[in-house]
Amino acid sequence: MSIKIEDLRHVYMQNGPFEKVALDDVNLNINDGEFIALIGHTGSGKSTLIQHMNGLLEATSGKIIVDGVDITLKGSKLIDVRKKVGLVFQYPEYQLFEETIEKDIEYGPRNLGIDDEEITKRVKKSMEMVGLDYETYRHKSPFDLSGGQKRRVAIAGVIAMEPKTLILDEPTAGLDPKGRDDILNQIKLLHEKYNMTIILVSHSMEDVAKIAKRVIVMNKGKVVLEGSPREVFKEVETLEEIGLGVPQVTYLIRALRAKGIDIREDIYTIEEARKELIKIFGKSSV
Repeated sequence: MSIKIEDLRHVYMQNGPFEKVALDDVNLNINDGEFIALIGHTGSGKSTLIQHMNGLLEATSGKIIVDGVDITLKGSKLIDVRKKVGLVFQYPEYQLFEETIEKDIEYGPRNLGIDDEEITKRVKKSMEMVGLDYETYRHKSPFDLSGGQKRRVAIAGVIAMEPKTLILDEPTAGLDPKGRDDILNQIKLLHEKYNMTIILVSHSMEDVAKIAKRVIVMNKGKVVLEGSPREVFKEVETLEEIGLGVPQVTYLIRALRAKGIDIREDIYTIEEARKELIKIFGKSSV
């Protein structure tokens, strides 16, 4: 399944005194099985863009083609699109409301009219996919869980709809370091083990550097950079001009090079930096 976006434009409060262009002729191709990070400062258009991908927002102009179907055409069955493209909003645990974890996760599939046997299969599978044991957690209240566990339950509720593409808006926001690492590892597992297409919206350059395969950078409603993390994070000045940065380790590497140390400039993860520094200074020094 692919998502193809052509000349997408979205204007809030069009023709009014507070008119704002949120998306300005965006063109993108998202292919089956990709792991994409979508980054940009607040107000760059990230959230507006992802809400177009499953029809939550209506385009002012342009096309959005999901799995070969133009969802901007009148009469498009958006419920079918939302089965294929799952969207997990920021702080999704605020949307938990049922008395048990099992009931919360099965809410979406049940509203699709799926039979009880299939619902149980989906709940078990989705809990497994986010690292929660079915028998251990099924009868527990979601409100008795830690912040990271609540977020896993919320993600499982979207996964139970069996989307082919999963969009996550700032999935680590507000979590402690352990919770953040746990969620990132689960997202990585969803991509690697279950071949799910992932679109990760994030402000954390470190998170993006760890797990994304392609990075899309937005500014003022436009795509301004696109490529692998290595390609994008080389553009330090461009990123800083639009209010972003690069992983802290990249700044460290630049500082070392400024002091005359001959080390590769395209390093953006701690693991890469450690390997390169061992080559230069030896293992005992790192």
